[in-house]
Amino acid sequence: MSIKLDHVMIPARDKIASAKLLAQLLDVPWSESGIGPFAPVYVNDGLTLDFDTWSEPLPAIHYAFRVGQEEFDAILARIKAAGIAFRGNVHGPVDALVNTQHGGSIVYFNEPDGHQWELLTVSYDRGLRAFASSSQ
Repeated sequence: MSIKLDHVMIPARDKIASAKLLAQLLDVPWSESGIGPFAPVYVNDGLTLDFDTWSEPLPAIHYAFRVGQEEFDAILARIKAAGIAFRGNVHGPVDALVNTQHGGSIVYFNEPDGHQWELLTVSYDRGLRAFASSSQ
């Protein structure tokens, strides 16, 4: 059997609000309750994000979602409609730009709880690794 990521626990100030917002942005199902104390977001048939309410301080964690261009455009439209600030670079200013330097589309936003969310259409890390190994 190959290794697959099944679920990830995400700390939140308000697990319900955080799960609901992400599920709405990604247009995926979610629930106010799941197994244990979690509010799960069902990203796809193989991955669940389990939001859990934590007290302060919350660690800031980076999460990246790779999607097709059509899904990217739809999610970005929902991000804009929700009034969430976004940027084209991981550590850059909030500039409302889409980064296309790696052959696809990439945006970053910090919502909710300070976590950094990334939305991309091309896995630049895997692409660069394939390029590096083919050029040796």
